[in-house]
Amino acid sequence: MPMPSSKAGTKGVPRADRERQVLAAATEEFGRRGYEATTVAAIAARVGVTKPLLHHYFGSKQDLYLACLNPVGERLLHAIRTAMAEPGSAAPPTALRVLHALFTALDGQREAWFVLYDATLPPGGDAARRAAYYRRAIDDLAATGTADLLGTTGSDDPLDADALAHAWRGLCTALVRWWVKHPDESPDAMARRCARLFAAGRALLADPDE
Repeated sequence: MPMPSSKAGTKGVPRADRERQVLAAATEEFGRRGYEATTVAAIAARVGVTKPLLHHYFGSKQDLYLACLNPVGERLLHAIRTAMAEPGSAAPPTALRVLHALFTALDGQREAWFVLYDATLPPGGDAARRAAYYRRAIDDLAATGTADLLGTTGSDDPLDADALAHAWRGLCTALVRWWVKHPDESPDAMARRCARLFAAGRALLADPDE
């Protein structure tokens, strides 16, 4: 009996196309349900392949998670670095540029944010270490941005910077979670919404005597 070609997928689908389908489905499953609650069987069923074939393509569940995580982490890091490097004179404020870049990088795969920020990853494993690497890299960029922002207020308290960086991460996560629930919102629409929310926040905190 002839063996199937290594380039062939199932039902006539080329392997490369099938792998893309698996990664898209797995990223959504991991992002929605978390690593612990996601099963390889559920991912295989969504794509219409068998568990053995999925394991043949990607290895273990942790290997599949890493295959989803790495492109997400690289894409987000590139987006944030590019946004922060843009000249500030004619561009929107850095915070809005970064948010717009995040929304654009996640468009079409919004749950990917929660692949990166997954609290159910087994501690000490390759998946947890790799996710921590990307989170630290993003946190370092956030720390740079928040320190610059605090510098304009005259604050040099490192705890202020640390608290603001944590608040920024929470804000990004909350906005993405809201965005997932509103699929008709485009990245541009989200960026405009954030600009309005920031303006409202400034008005709320403004000193009426100034």
